[in-house]
Amino acid sequence: MRSLFFARRLRAAASILTLSVLPVSLAAEPSHGIAMYGDPALPHDFVSLPYANPDAPKGGKISFGEVGSFDSLNPHIRKGSVPWQLRSLAYESLMGRSYGEPFSLYGLLAESVETGPNREWVEFTLREEAAFSDGSPVTTEDVIWSYETLGTIGHPRYRGFYGKIESLEAAGPRSVRITFNEDNRELALIAGLRPILKKAQWDGKDFANSTLDDIPIASSPYVITDVDAGRSVTLTRNPEYWGKDVPFRRGTMNLDEIKMEFYGDSSVLFEAFKAGELTMRRENNAEKWETQYNFPAVQSGDVVKSPIPHQRPTGMTGFVMNTRKTPFDDWRVRDALLHAFNFEFINDTLTGGRQPRISSYFSNSVLGMQNGPATGKVAALLEPYKADLLPDTIEGYTLPVSDGSARNRKNIRAAMTLLQDAGYTVTDGKMVDANGEQLSFDVLLRQGNQENQAIMDIYINALARLGIDAKVSTTDDAQYTERTATYDFDMTYYRIGLSLSPGNEQYLYWGSEGVDSPGRRNWMGMNVPAAEAMIDNILGARSQEDFIAATRALDRILISGRYFIPLYQWPYSNIAHAKELKYPENLPIYGDWLGFLPEVWWWEEG
Repeated sequence: MRSLFFARRLRAAASILTLSVLPVSLAAEPSHGIAMYGDPALPHDFVSLPYANPDAPKGGKISFGEVGSFDSLNPHIRKGSVPWQLRSLAYESLMGRSYGEPFSLYGLLAESVETGPNREWVEFTLREEAAFSDGSPVTTEDVIWSYETLGTIGHPRYRGFYGKIESLEAAGPRSVRITFNEDNRELALIAGLRPILKKAQWDGKDFANSTLDDIPIASSPYVITDVDAGRSVTLTRNPEYWGKDVPFRRGTMNLDEIKMEFYGDSSVLFEAFKAGELTMRRENNAEKWETQYNFPAVQSGDVVKSPIPHQRPTGMTGFVMNTRKTPFDDWRVRDALLHAFNFEFINDTLTGGRQPRISSYFSNSVLGMQNGPATGKVAALLEPYKADLLPDTIEGYTLPVSDGSARNRKNIRAAMTLLQDAGYTVTDGKMVDANGEQLSFDVLLRQGNQENQAIMDIYINALARLGIDAKVSTTDDAQYTERTATYDFDMTYYRIGLSLSPGNEQYLYWGSEGVDSPGRRNWMGMNVPAAEAMIDNILGARSQEDFIAATRALDRILISGRYFIPLYQWPYSNIAHAKELKYPENLPIYGDWLGFLPEVWWWEEG
């Protein structure tokens, strides 16, 4: 198993290296695919994605669990809680992403893509056979309506892109051309990934306020066939799916049924899996993976444990501090709270010390910041903003490390010093500001997340030693979604996934528009011109070297901002599954994607 693990990583690394030296295309003609840099790796006559099994049998089913509930089936609007898998399983886009390359797309609803010499425009030509699940054809009218609707009344994540469109028009019976109003090479790719909806389904309906009764009519291989409100959603493979012979789809979407079941808390979910009510589970706790996955079904071989490696950036998982509010608007307070968080002790208590900590936003990848002072192009990019950057951005910031003991004395002393520098003093055992008000805040958590509650129990005890009054507030999914969308929290758990091809979405995460505009992913409320300048450099890069330098510079700004209290990273996905569920041996570089979505799994008896 260990040799196979590293062999797969070497194959994936070779793929990245090959792509990184490809030249940038200056002009294009109609093509089967498009890449951020150079040309896509697969030729026009490719049979299937390299990590899909084109001979995989069809049939079987998969069921997996989620903690929480849902009250909507529309993942494209701000309102409501939605099973997140529906965006990928129930809808399609013009192009599909290959998870074997940093950022390459291949034709799905579109048979070809064409761009201007500098990607100032992009044109997609629909496949003649592309159709929705009711048999009606996908038309240019549907495409244009989808872009306009998502860009104006859809979820805020779609609106930034729409604002970069100069014109959107039919260029032929099956072609749509989008012209952009700025120099941004990634826009052509983002355009290819927008979900395409059926316009006629929404005639006379309020798209932004859709309900559970609005079952999507989409072009996906799967249709929603059963909904138990708040409890489960079942998707069934459409035997009349239009695109079964499209190369991008061969060997994918093999399972006849996909069911998502919802549970009140993670313990109940785990017991359901052990009892055979679910056929797949992704385990995020390394200690639990080692010590609690020895139940009878594992011992008999009916359930298989599969560690699946990947090489994507860690992203950021942890507790985010809302800098829109006092006291988190002071970086010294945020730094103090980082020192008070005894990760080593928490890690040992909850995972047996088995899981490494996230060290930066792009760690575990070539895009991550390097230790020590910034050098070369990274230093040159940061230099103009030196006076406004927080301490240790250029010099190199590292997270506080404790000695692993429960007392964490050294870091608690450092936290005390930082709080004193920020104007706080201890009076009658309370950490108070100049007005005598105690430093206090709430931690917002979803109901049912027992691990986060356990982490907070340890952390709150440590904060009490500093005289800080911290409390946990739990809420259901609907309230949690609304409160985080409007930034109505002090501190909360947050996970941001990042890829090997960061681009325009970085504005959504770190851009200043997200300080006040609801529904953005800038939960920390950061407003740092240097960060936006690095995103500009990422988007304007014309070589892999410049792209990497700009991303590493951005990583430094983010980690030195002290916005997050980082938790564990998962350099591989621990997947437990029914023995009949199989996945390809040739893993993509985004191998953890296999642990979230079942596109390339199949069911095989015996």
